[in-house]
Order: sequence, then structure tokens, then C-alpha cells
Amino acid sequence: MYDSDKRKLLSALSHGAIFFSTTVVSVGLPIALLLISDDPVLKDNAKESINFHLNVWFYGAILGSLFFLTGWLVLPLVVLLPLAGLGYLLHWGLTIWAIAKVFTNPDTPIRYPFIVRIF
Repeated sequence: MYDSDKRKLLSALSHGAIFFSTTVVSVGLPIALLLISDDPVLKDNAKESINFHLNVWFYGAILGSLFFLTGWLVLPLVVLLPLAGLGYLLHWGLTIWAIAKVFTNPDTPIRYPFIVRIF
């Protein structure tokens, strides 16, 4: 069988990689764990983490583009900033939720709600 403590730590590290960097590390660390691990739950957590962080990048790019295209008009202040704030809270909240779930039930892979799964 697989070491539960190691599974907890590496799965939490995979989901929490976004706290180290919102760019390369947030996806690079889960990819590295996916490639080097033979633990099926850790692999599922790494894939889910990659999917989640790619979704965050995608939605952030959309909001950033809309903000740039509309300029500093009323639309960004009334609509886009609250959406960005909500996205920010969801992003960090879901990441913390996933880490907590990993520690409470390390034998079950985490599934983020509201994302498009590529892997």
C-alpha cells in the first residue's frame, strides 16, 4: 500500500503550489508529482490541481482582457472588479478547501467544482 502521510503531504503540496507562485510553480509542481509518483490518488490530485490552476489562468486572462479592452470606464468598476474579487475569493477558498480535504481524507482524490477538466 501507499504511505498515508506521504500521500497527504504531496497531495497538499500539489494543491497548494499556487501559494508558492501563480505562474510556473502552480502547474509545474503538480506536473512533476504526476510524472514521478506511482500513487494513483496522488496522480488524481495532481491532475485535478493542474486542471484547477489552468482554469484560474484562463478565467483570469478573460477578466484581464475585458478590463483592458473596456479601459477604466464604468463597466470595469461596476462589473469586472466585483467579478475579479469573487474569482479571487473562490480561487483561494477552493484551494484551502482542497488542502483541508486532503488532510481529512487522504485516500479520496479531490474534485473541484465549477471547472473544465482537460486531463
